[in-house]
Amino acid sequence: MNFEGLDPGLAEYAPAMHSALDPVLDAHLNPSLLQNVELDPEGVALEALPVQESVHIMEGVYSELHSVVAEVGVPVSVSHFDLHEEMLWVGSHGGHATSFFGPALERYSSFQVNGSDDIRQIQSLENGILFLTKNNLKYMARGGLIIFDYLLDESDDMHSLLLTDSSTLLVGGLQNHILEIDLNTVQETQKYAVETPGVTIMRQTNRFFFCGHTSGKVSLRDLRTFKVEHEFDAFSGSLSDFDVHGNLLAACGFSSRLTGLACDRFLKVYDLRMMRAITPLQVHVDPAFLRFIPTYTSRLAIISQSGQCQFCEPTGLANPADIFHVNPVGPLLMTFDVSASKQALAFGDSEGCVHLWTDSPEPSFNPYSRETEFALPCLVDSLPPLDWSQDLLPLSLIPVPLTTDTLLSDWPAANSAPAPRRAPPVDAEILRTMKKVGFIGYAPNPRTRLRNQIPYRLKESDNEFDNFSQVTESPIGREEEPHLHMVSKKYRKVTIKYSKLGLEDFDFKHYNKTLFAGLEPHIPNAYCNCMIQVLYFLEPVRCLIQNHLCQKEFCLACELGFLFHMLDLSRGDPCQGSNFLRAFRTIPEASALGLILADSDEASGKGNLARLIQRWNRFILTQLHQDMQELEVPQAYRGAGGSFCSSGDSVIGQLFSCEMENCSLCRCGSETVRASSTLLFTLSYPEGSNSDKTGKNCDFAQVLKRSICLEQNTQAWCDNCEKYQPTIQTRNICHLPDILVINCEVNSLKEADFWRMQAEVAFKMAMKKHGGEISKSKEFALADWKELGSPEGMLMCPSIEELKNVWLPFSIRMKMTKNKGLDVCNWTDGDEMQWGPARAEEEHGVYVYDLMATVVHILDSRTGGSLVAHIKVGETYHQRKEGVTHQQWYLFNDFLIEPIDKHEAVQFDMNWKVPAILYYIKRNLNSKYNLNIKNPIEASVLLAEASLARKQRKTHTTFIPLMLNEMPQVGDLVGLDAEFVTLNEEEAELRSDGTKSTIKPSQMSVARITCVRGQGPNEGIPFIDDYISTQEQVVDYLTQYSGIKPGDLDAKISSKHLTTLKSTYLKLRFLIDIGVKFVGHGLQKDFRVINLMVPKDQVLDTVYLFHMPRKRMISLRFLAWYFLDLKIQGETHDSIEDARTALQLYRKYLELSKNGTEPESFHKVLKGLYEKGRKMDWKVPEPEGQTSPKNAAVFSSVLAL
Repeated sequence: MNFEGLDPGLAEYAPAMHSALDPVLDAHLNPSLLQNVELDPEGVALEALPVQESVHIMEGVYSELHSVVAEVGVPVSVSHFDLHEEMLWVGSHGGHATSFFGPALERYSSFQVNGSDDIRQIQSLENGILFLTKNNLKYMARGGLIIFDYLLDESDDMHSLLLTDSSTLLVGGLQNHILEIDLNTVQETQKYAVETPGVTIMRQTNRFFFCGHTSGKVSLRDLRTFKVEHEFDAFSGSLSDFDVHGNLLAACGFSSRLTGLACDRFLKVYDLRMMRAITPLQVHVDPAFLRFIPTYTSRLAIISQSGQCQFCEPTGLANPADIFHVNPVGPLLMTFDVSASKQALAFGDSEGCVHLWTDSPEPSFNPYSRETEFALPCLVDSLPPLDWSQDLLPLSLIPVPLTTDTLLSDWPAANSAPAPRRAPPVDAEILRTMKKVGFIGYAPNPRTRLRNQIPYRLKESDNEFDNFSQVTESPIGREEEPHLHMVSKKYRKVTIKYSKLGLEDFDFKHYNKTLFAGLEPHIPNAYCNCMIQVLYFLEPVRCLIQNHLCQKEFCLACELGFLFHMLDLSRGDPCQGSNFLRAFRTIPEASALGLILADSDEASGKGNLARLIQRWNRFILTQLHQDMQELEVPQAYRGAGGSFCSSGDSVIGQLFSCEMENCSLCRCGSETVRASSTLLFTLSYPEGSNSDKTGKNCDFAQVLKRSICLEQNTQAWCDNCEKYQPTIQTRNICHLPDILVINCEVNSLKEADFWRMQAEVAFKMAMKKHGGEISKSKEFALADWKELGSPEGMLMCPSIEELKNVWLPFSIRMKMTKNKGLDVCNWTDGDEMQWGPARAEEEHGVYVYDLMATVVHILDSRTGGSLVAHIKVGETYHQRKEGVTHQQWYLFNDFLIEPIDKHEAVQFDMNWKVPAILYYIKRNLNSKYNLNIKNPIEASVLLAEASLARKQRKTHTTFIPLMLNEMPQVGDLVGLDAEFVTLNEEEAELRSDGTKSTIKPSQMSVARITCVRGQGPNEGIPFIDDYISTQEQVVDYLTQYSGIKPGDLDAKISSKHLTTLKSTYLKLRFLIDIGVKFVGHGLQKDFRVINLMVPKDQVLDTVYLFHMPRKRMISLRFLAWYFLDLKIQGETHDSIEDARTALQLYRKYLELSKNGTEPESFHKVLKGLYEKGRKMDWKVPEPEGQTSPKNAAVFSSVLAL
């Protein structure tokens, strides 16, 4: 090649150097490179072939062998010779990676690595390729499959990586640290601080680890400690490249000049033995890249961005005759790399071309390369090409199979009519947050849909198990349409219909004829009501949870115990778990598991409720186990019942925990055994369970045994092999739990078909077994008898209806074998008569488990579905509530409670009733545990306590705590008042007739609770005045009605006596348990929001004392003005003032009614009160000039008339 007259600083080629160019191509693109290259319509190269075969390669001298186009017009950002195969990898500024095979540079693979950032470094490993972008490290197979994708911090700007060993990688960039990443675990193991930020190049030798910085320095670090051992200040400007070989380090870069940075033509060379610079090497090109090419001597290859390449010895003089020129298509060379065999050089330019220079006609990239695996050739005949941009191409050109049927296109146009799609309803979240200005409404984008896209859903089909048709936005439009669904009425989702009086005129007794308490469903995340009922009707859980008490603010065990106490006290009235769900929403693990539903998702039935309740089941057992395990004597309240759990264990663990041995057997023969425990099991169904449509009999006991003693093949880490290997993992049971909890995991059509098929097989077998003894329907007398409970030992023949859709047994028998095996079989009453009672077999390690509860998912397209529970209520519950001793199955559907036949609890019509959770309990379980409940709340909770507020001062204290000699006794009076704030606004809609209908009431939270002394010398003085700290967002402080101002509930800025809701709740619970009588105005709402159940004989509510039947309720302000001549609640409400006024009104009531002995005279007083109220329009007159004397009550003048 002739390089005479070549300017070393040449940046681009003259057009005369090229032959005629295609006008559609770039002006600088060499057409010779694109011979036999096919371009797609956008100009991207599809295939590249080598240049003319007449190129002569001289042995020992580097010459160009091939050039190829990676991506036309996209600059090459990095090139890398594969260290394991004969391949060259190229990365572009567009984030695209391309690989070329062999010296002929045949395209092997091409794929996108990153959509927005350029590829900055490539490193080849045995099983794949590492690609580094700005803040992403991606490991991909050579064919393009992703092995792992590791996201770095968004603030990182990575530029270099270095593989220190087969599994450890260092990543550096423009930040002040270097990351060490373990490639086996794909985790960051170390973060090394760098004194000089900007590590863009890294090299390694046997002695040192080298870092090249953007400041022009090269630091030498110890390989083990990462400490800086030495530092070379190479360039005053910036570092361009450096390389290390033997005892020499050579670097090129930029120096600072008056006009800025300039490329320094002196290479800095350092002797690593003496740690000092030797004579710089002056070169004749502007060095941008350099590499040692140690073949016979330690030659250096110095390359400029304009394409000049010079070879020289690092300790000699550079000879201008050793310069050759690379012919880049673009103006600049962007990358340079040397193969491991030193036989090939690769250059990448700014126009997307790659140039391969070799020193032999048939070079090899590696000394020992393995064979490359190629894709199989396409065996399908190619179809004729069609120009998709031509709109007039006939569709007949597309080959279709011949048919004799009538085509849809032959349908007459007269028989067709356009049917436009109905516009989908506006998202409920948009309507809830929308604000109006005039007739225009605007709302924040909920981000639930893609931009400019409106997805239309197809009609509901049978092949999608989890899909439901859209739920009507308004409950008013959800009319009952029996012909459209098959859900039984008692299983449908129940809702509370609110009126002007709220819940007061809603008849809960219509839904619950029993004395058991239901749970209200309108609270956020109340989907777990059915599971709360299941836990409550487990007698050991109910008792042991109520004995628990700790000082943790949001303890689910404590809150569940308080809720159980309310369920105990209730006589058929529904309760609400607002405090329990409030604590539930604050737990981070619940949010991480996706258990916290948004209001819109819960209302519309979005999400799979079956999966949700099964995750909740696992979470609540684990959380209760942890909460009760953390209970220690120094942290607990006095008398908190800590004797029920030993150290390291909890009562939940004693009831539910099952000890397991997990064995992992590698194919190398190494076996690892570790002990573990679980609180529940998940059903694992046989593989291909729905493939045999004829139906194969498979007992529930067999499936349960397979799920407990699970065996599976999986990839796991083997310490002996030191890598992931296929292993056989088996699980053996060591100890049977007292309560067996099973998640059914019926999440797809496959599992549903398995249940349906097994039920059909069981039905056929039962028909053969009973023969003609089965009646077509249940006899009336038999049904009545079963509702009362059949006597033991009396076997009754079931009816056909009772045998349909039944696969689940009522009892199972489990036995531990000597070799840690497990025998499981279905158990019937007939088996008990044959083998004897279960108590006798327990001595031999045989246990009988009885079905206690089933939780099912009701599929109802109108409401989005719901969750209900069938629970077998034991004798102790009936004894306490109804005074009878028998067992009965009940359906619990929020506040709907109804007795059912026992067969209904195990009948699952998979079209609408899908099993989710099963609870089996050991027979005679209650006899193993102490079921006495000791109230853990003591009088010490009423003593003085510190405030959470940082700015509270003692001079601002508004109450005096009770002294020991003032502790309340049974029948003592306590004045109470509470103030609230709003967390969620009321949701309502207007009916077509213009009336307002409440869909969901506002969610209130207690903000202040005040209790005043009702007798004694300090009567009227508060002993509790607590402001309740809240972590939830407050929508409205209701300052006009509550007196609560923003900041009063914030511990950082509040000046009030701030405490937790749990602390104040315990004070009120102690007062209730001790038997005091509460005096207040509108206490029913106060106790409802506080979430307390108070016996009716302990509530003295002035709103009912001064009330006539079928008349309006009278406000406290009007009563105080009328009877006491007090004008209260002027600007805002004060709970201390309201509680005192209620006490005075109660005293006035006793005075007027002669302690309730003269109701007729008091009735006259009430008539005068209502007459005066109507005249005054129930408004207290404002003072004019002078106020009336305090001793001139209004009602006295009325009586005088």
